Amino acid sequence: MTREYRHEPFMDFSVPANKEAYEAGLKVINSKLGQEFPLVIGSEKITTDEKIVSINPANKEEVIGSVSKATQDHAEQAMQAALTAFESWKKWDPEHRANILFRAAAIIRRRKYEFSAMLTKEAGKPWKEADADTAEAIDFLEYYGRQAIKLKAGQPVVSRDGEINKFNYIPLGVGIVISPFNFPFAIMAGTAAAAFVSGNTVLLKPANSTPVIAAMFVQVMEEAGLPAGVLNYVPGSGAEIGDYLVDHPKTRFVSFTGSREVGCRIYERAAKVHPGQIWLKRVIAEMGGKDTVVVDRDADLELAASSIVYSAFGFSGQKCSAGSRAVIHQDVYDEVLEKVVALTKTLKVGNPEEVETYMGPVIDQASYNKIMKYIEIGKEEGRLMTGGEGDDSKGYFIQPTIFADVDEKARLMQEEIFGPVVAICKARDFDHMMEIANNTEYGLTGALLSNNRENIERAREEFHVGNFYINRGCTGAIVGYQPFGGFNMSGTDSKAGGPDYLILHMQAKTTSETL
Repeated sequence: MTREYRHEPFMDFSVPANKEAYEAGLKVINSKLGQEFPLVIGSEKITTDEKIVSINPANKEEVIGSVSKATQDHAEQAMQAALTAFESWKKWDPEHRANILFRAAAIIRRRKYEFSAMLTKEAGKPWKEADADTAEAIDFLEYYGRQAIKLKAGQPVVSRDGEINKFNYIPLGVGIVISPFNFPFAIMAGTAAAAFVSGNTVLLKPANSTPVIAAMFVQVMEEAGLPAGVLNYVPGSGAEIGDYLVDHPKTRFVSFTGSREVGCRIYERAAKVHPGQIWLKRVIAEMGGKDTVVVDRDADLELAASSIVYSAFGFSGQKCSAGSRAVIHQDVYDEVLEKVVALTKTLKVGNPEEVETYMGPVIDQASYNKIMKYIEIGKEEGRLMTGGEGDDSKGYFIQPTIFADVDEKARLMQEEIFGPVVAICKARDFDHMMEIANNTEYGLTGALLSNNRENIERAREEFHVGNFYINRGCTGAIVGYQPFGGFNMSGTDSKAGGPDYLILHMQAKTTSETL
């Protein structure tokens, strides 16, 4: 039996040994900058002339590394390698597949600071955010390995006299995993590992802004003993290879994390049956949110303020779970707003390589431009309390920005910004709070700060989100503790890090034998 699952602990950087270890990790990564990484297709490492260059968002002159860029021909080659590998991989004992995940987790744990330092350099993650990302990657490997072993025997069904009935799960086939930049290690590793520990083979297309950490993960999986062709690394253009692979008749499922716009497009494309396709493709999609922190009149107001601030500005608001709007009861509105502004002004924005930095850059120029446009919209829709400024001369830095007195239907309250901007809205009473909390097209996360038991229980039923948190912020779901995924336009409510997630990558087979 494998040991019981416990999530990987977060590092305390006030401990000198931890701080020194992280600094050592940064030294290792800084000594390796500029490396080139090939495509990995079956047992082949393929170097192409055209590259995707990864730059440091905190210092856009600095190249982190480059990866070979896949063409449609490479995508087809990878599909064939995955189809071939599937024929043997699907027959592996789930426990043996799980053991590869456990070994990979151990390798990453030994090199934890190096992986976290790469996240600081490539994604602009401050130390605590990078450490949490790496810990979550380890958690996914450990948790999904255990889940695969649990599901090995299938589910119990009833047999009658004279017959034996069995209900088992079998793999689907080849999956396309399209991962995002904001958790470029955890979500990339988690979505890929869930797919292949279930017996499928994978084509991994990571975000073009963070391809190096994905290349490092592919190397780890090879070191851990994953057979060639089970995980194929094919970074490239969404328009060129993404669409091609989503449309491919041999693609059995697509696992996507990213924007609502791209997710809906994938969902629509995957619904079409192409010549030679003999199944309906499955889509697992996590597509974003417009998440609300609700503050009741009798809440702990210090806790409310910190919940709003850290939910809004962790990793520069670049989380689908980010609390990008706060709804505060009119009786405590002014007091909470004052505390939120004061706390926000204490946050250190700057180089994520420095331990005291709370907030680093946003990921790239396109994100910077989009967020700055929303800040201009905010100046029309609300009262700018702090922030509102950006500087993209060296990296893509935006000050944490608060708009107060925003109307509940305003664009700032409805549209996902994916940056360090929070809109704050006043509510008349608890009915009004619940009405505003549910007035977006999304339904990913939400938080309620309250000491009123009746209101807490009511919100538990009425607040329509996949992850609802009481008396804490709305970010930071832990694998196996708070399975993560949302309703409505937040995606297919595929609960990552939950007990039914692997089943999405499998199909059930009933066997009945008459004796």
